[in-house]
Amino acid sequence: MSQLVIGLTGGIASGKTTVANIFADYGVDIVDADIVAREVVACGTPTLAKIAEHFGPSVICGDRSLNRSVLRQLIFSNSDHKQWLNDLLHPLIRQEITQQLKLATSPYCLLVAPLLIENNMQNMVSRILVVDSVEQTQVERTMQRDSTSEQQVKSIIAAQASRSKRLTLSDDIIENNGTINGLTNDVKKLHDKYTALIKP
Repeated sequence: MSQLVIGLTGGIASGKTTVANIFADYGVDIVDADIVAREVVACGTPTLAKIAEHFGPSVICGDRSLNRSVLRQLIFSNSDHKQWLNDLLHPLIRQEITQQLKLATSPYCLLVAPLLIENNMQNMVSRILVVDSVEQTQVERTMQRDSTSEQQVKSIIAAQASRSKRLTLSDDIIENNGTINGLTNDVKKLHDKYTALIKP
C-alpha cells in the first residue's frame, strides 16, 4: 500500500475528475469512491438484492440494475429510508476502498471522494486536497453538463459541506476558476510536494 493517501474532494463540478486525470498522467494510482459505490450495488450483488428486498421491485430496472432515480426519490422523501441505505452501503464502500488502497503501487495514491468530509472519511487519508471553485462557476458547469436547472444545482450545493468548511479542513487547495494550463501547473507542484513527503 502507498504510505501517503491524498483525499481529493470538492463541490459538484469543481473539476475533481480533471485534476485526478492529470495526477493519473504522472502514474499516480486512483481509487474513486463513486466508482466503488456503483460496484457494491452492481447487478447480481448481495447488496442489490437487500436493497430490492427492502424497497420493493420498483428500485430494479428491466436489465436488473439499480434504478437510481426511483431510489433517490424514495430516500429523498424519507429520512429513515436514507439512514437504512447509508447504514448498509457506507461500511461496504469503506471496506472496498480500503482494499483498493492496499493494492495501490504508486509512491502515493489518490482517493477521489466528493463526499469525503460529509461521510467522515478523513481518517482514511493522510492529507486532504480540495479542488475549489466559486459557486457561480459550479452552477454554470453543472447546468451545462447535466442539463439541470439552476435551482436543482443550488440545492445540491446546499446539501454538500460548505465551501468554507472544506477549505478549513484542507491541507492543500487547487483553485479551479481558470485554464487547464493553470491546473496542470498546480498539479505538477503538488505532485513534486507529495513525492518529497514520501519517506525513503
